[in-house]
Amino acid sequence: MINFPKIYHTAIQASIMASEKIMDVYSGEINVTIKPDGSPVTQADLLSSEIIASHLAPTRIPITGEERDENNYSARLLWDSHWCVDPLDGTKMFILKNDEFSVNIAHVKGSIPVFGLIASPVQRKIIVGGKGLGVYTFNFEEAEHLNQWKKIEAPSARNSPIIVACSRLFREKNNGFIEILKSEFGDVNYLKMGSALKFIELAEGNADIYVRFGPTMEWDIASGQAILEELSGEVNDIETQRPLVYNKKTLFNPAFIAKTKAVL
Repeated sequence: MINFPKIYHTAIQASIMASEKIMDVYSGEINVTIKPDGSPVTQADLLSSEIIASHLAPTRIPITGEERDENNYSARLLWDSHWCVDPLDGTKMFILKNDEFSVNIAHVKGSIPVFGLIASPVQRKIIVGGKGLGVYTFNFEEAEHLNQWKKIEAPSARNSPIIVACSRLFREKNNGFIEILKSEFGDVNYLKMGSALKFIELAEGNADIYVRFGPTMEWDIASGQAILEELSGEVNDIETQRPLVYNKKTLFNPAFIAKTKAVL
């Protein structure tokens, strides 16, 4: 029996409503503004952020995320839990109109993500999961019909070659980490795509490893970590080999590697 707390069903509805608004913008002219850090933001990012915040407000759980004012660390230290939200992950992909963007909502208790959802506005598909909850996928239209949710099991071992999910800008040349993978697993194939959609591919067994050396924020990864860990996978700091933690003083993630159970 599927038994998700009410607040997680609220998060699911928030992601669907935000996705609908994102697609309204996607079908027309996209207005782009460059933020002080040099990253782009569109009206879809801002509208999605407002929709999600309004849906989550009744839970009385604070929010960190893209397009939110960053709360002071001393204040965040007092939080028992928080929502970690990226209202439009993959803004650059959204602007390029290549369909590779998502809505990410995670629930973090202390420093550990215990629930995550990743919604694909284009595919109208959601993956949800968390600690002790199982992992499920369903279409937007199936959100309120739990009997139509498809349960995902941990992927089984894969024969070589392994599949590495990575960003579209990833380059294999002179990459020592990839050479290590080849020495351990043999041939390596690549699945290149934008945003947290890579975690869906990991969860569904279409990829085995996701490695990221470039900068990411907590809200980029928290949802995927909650989902992957429930499937007996892991998302670890490359240097310490310890799981990523959240609500840090700096909200940037270290370089990390995510692995499915199939390659552990």
